[in-house]
Amino acid sequence: MPNRDLDSIRQGVLAKMERGEKLVRFGIIAASMAEAGLLAFALIYLDWKDKVQVELFIFSIMGYTIIVLGMVALAGHITRTVGRVLATLETQQ
Repeated sequence: MPNRDLDSIRQGVLAKMERGEKLVRFGIIAASMAEAGLLAFALIYLDWKDKVQVELFIFSIMGYTIIVLGMVALAGHITRTVGRVLATLETQQ
C-alpha cells in the first residue's frame, strides 16, 4: 500500500476517534447534569423528619457510590490494558 493511502486511513481513523471522544464527553456531562438535578430534587423534597425516607435516601446514595467506584475501576483497567497494547505495538515497529 502506498504511504498516501495509509496516511489517509490514519487521518480518517483519528477523526472518528476524536468524534467518538467528543460524544462520550458530551454524554458524561449530560448524564452528570441529569443526576445532579435528580439529587437536588431528592434533597429538596426529602422529609428529613421521616427516618424511613432518610434511610432510603442514604442507601440509594450508597448504591450509586458502589456503581460509580466500579466504573472508575473499570476505566482504570481499560486504560492500563490499552497502554500495554500500545506499548507492545510500538516495540514491534
